[in-house]
Amino acid sequence: MPKYFLMVVALVCSFASATVSAQETHTLRLAETWGPNSPILGETTKHFADMVEKMSAGRLKVRIDSSNKHKAPFGIFDLVRNGQYDLGHTASYYYKGTIPNAMYFTTVPFGMLAPEQYAWFYYGGGMELMQKVYEPYGLLSFPGGNTGNQMGGWFNKEINSLEDLKGLKMRTPGFAGEVMSELGVAVTNLPPGELYTALERGTIDALEWVAPALDFPMGFHQIAKYYYSGWQEPGAEVQFLVNQKTWEKLPADLQEILRVAMRTAAYDMYAKSTNDSSDAWDRMKEDYPNVTHKVFPPEVIDALRETTHRLLQQEAEKDPLAKEIITSIQDYLAKVRKWTNISDKAYLNSVSGD
Repeated sequence: MPKYFLMVVALVCSFASATVSAQETHTLRLAETWGPNSPILGETTKHFADMVEKMSAGRLKVRIDSSNKHKAPFGIFDLVRNGQYDLGHTASYYYKGTIPNAMYFTTVPFGMLAPEQYAWFYYGGGMELMQKVYEPYGLLSFPGGNTGNQMGGWFNKEINSLEDLKGLKMRTPGFAGEVMSELGVAVTNLPPGELYTALERGTIDALEWVAPALDFPMGFHQIAKYYYSGWQEPGAEVQFLVNQKTWEKLPADLQEILRVAMRTAAYDMYAKSTNDSSDAWDRMKEDYPNVTHKVFPPEVIDALRETTHRLLQQEAEKDPLAKEIITSIQDYLAKVRKWTNISDKAYLNSVSGD
């Protein structure tokens, strides 16, 4: 058989194989912590799935299972790691018991605001550090949406001093829970679907969920009167988890589509959170005038700040990777906050009378 004929056959087969690969469709399963109709959080995954399908011209689809389907709202890490799902949408600080260093990628008390945190992720080394944490588990992690500055929580009584915190039963997750526990709070972490009932029945005395956009639909204002501004989650970032084996099976163009869709959906969630919280706060004040906005007194804020810094130092001393992450966060915050202070903060201060 002539040599040139064999070459032609090889080229035709190669082209056919590439064409089949280009037309091959993939369906990925995503498990989310949230319920099936969760505002903002659930909308983010739907937006992500829609973008993926449209950008890939139908070659890549994402099927979403909410917590009512998989029954493991705080089990997303294991579901994706074990390959039961290809993708997850959750918050990294829910898994501090399994991987303590994961919690820093949601937020740190007295830490970065959302724009500062996105800058750290994409331009300050945050993404690289996050992959250091997740790579040993066969996972990739990407920013999955920011709620913006979260509220300090709903309380059945006023907090006028540190004494008022002692013995208080409160739902608050992540590093903030560690801080509150140090100050005498009985901390618990409940999934979203259990929060209203726990507050209503007195199982907890206070809770921190998110902000008006997500708090108002939950109905907490019907039970607790005092709504405090926050300190604990100045820029809370949820995450997309990706099973690494699933990722590696996808062609490069579909991997890039996932990257772009995750990044776009994440920032859109931040914009929508800002819009919807402003709307929800207006409705809440009009329809429920008994809700009283409060800020924690200086004595409490000072104690929370000191305890946060002390516990972060302890964590840094225990583990080299924790030290690397905490140092990176603190160094970047020290740099970027200088700009925030002379731009956003100065602007707000100068127009505060408007």
